[in-house]
Amino acid sequence: MIYLDNNATTQPLPEVIEAMRECLHDAYANPSSVHQFGQTVRHKVECAREQVARLIGASPKEIIFTSGGTESINLAIRGGLRIHPHRRRFVTTAVEHSAVLRLAEQLAAEGYTVDYVGVDQEGRLNEAEWAQMFTDQTALVSLIHANNETGVMFDVPRLAAVAEEKGVPIHVDAVQSAGKAPIDVASWPVQLISIAGHKFHGPKGVGALYVRRRTRIEPLILGGSQERLLRGGTENVEGIVGMGVASEIAMRDRTQSTEHVRRLRDALESGVRASIPFAYVVGQGAERIYNTSNIAFEGLESEAILILLSEAGICASAGAACSSGSLEPSHVLKAMGIEERIAHGAIRFSLSRFNTREEIDHVVSILPDLLSRLAALGAR
Repeated sequence: MIYLDNNATTQPLPEVIEAMRECLHDAYANPSSVHQFGQTVRHKVECAREQVARLIGASPKEIIFTSGGTESINLAIRGGLRIHPHRRRFVTTAVEHSAVLRLAEQLAAEGYTVDYVGVDQEGRLNEAEWAQMFTDQTALVSLIHANNETGVMFDVPRLAAVAEEKGVPIHVDAVQSAGKAPIDVASWPVQLISIAGHKFHGPKGVGALYVRRRTRIEPLILGGSQERLLRGGTENVEGIVGMGVASEIAMRDRTQSTEHVRRLRDALESGVRASIPFAYVVGQGAERIYNTSNIAFEGLESEAILILLSEAGICASAGAACSSGSLEPSHVLKAMGIEERIAHGAIRFSLSRFNTREEIDHVVSILPDLLSRLAALGAR
């Protein structure tokens, strides 16, 4: 099997699996218990909090553990809006993850004015439009860092500075970038950042929300006093520990991993373009995160391509795995103004440190014949 669906989820590192196994076997006490066993487990949670904080240059006190990226996003946006009940305007972009867009739709149904900032054909944000979006009624803005479908990256420090000048708090969806791209909250004028452990070789079911010191949000889940009263419920200790280990290794290996995966991504794209004249690399003119390549094959259907790839032992995706099953073209590609005939054939290849050049060469070598078979079957 060749796994090229790492934006959906990543293979956990062996060190992560071992740390979690040890937790399940030897550290099963409740971290809220006052006895020594419980406090030993509490220490593991706090050590992991320090590791996750270092990943983005934060203080451990600014890290709130959650069940994943989607919960972090909902806590940031819902919790942030509740602090400003008289401000009824929310700003985001047209290319956000569905966790943000579906929440935005719900906010609109509740009477909020939701403004969407557009992008150009390369996926770059319309910065002139962005600068005009903020009013004294804007309660919060949410901005994706690295797009989960195309890999296109927004310049968060520069864009956030505009919101800061207007006095508007900003949430950043860094689910696809944390653990891959450098994030330093000291140079980012943002209040809230969502991340997820399973996107950088940690476990599923655990994430974190960065809440800048003195930033107020209200909880969504009420219960015990866990996570500074912002997220009630007994902590997922083994998941948190696994995320901490993944964070530590991501920092340690970032340079080497980045260079390795970028070379593979570039080899994939150059090989495909050389052998398939109707291949179109989405967002190729914009800054992109190094592991993501969205390649559209004009006139073909992505579902049919994915079936043949899967039969050949290759795992990829048609955009966001969270939205799979839809026959509609990606909302991201629509927002970019890409023609439907092209957008319908878009495949997202997302790589990781575990991929090899041999795997990429194999994909490049079989893809032309695979697409020819589809054309012969009338899938164009």
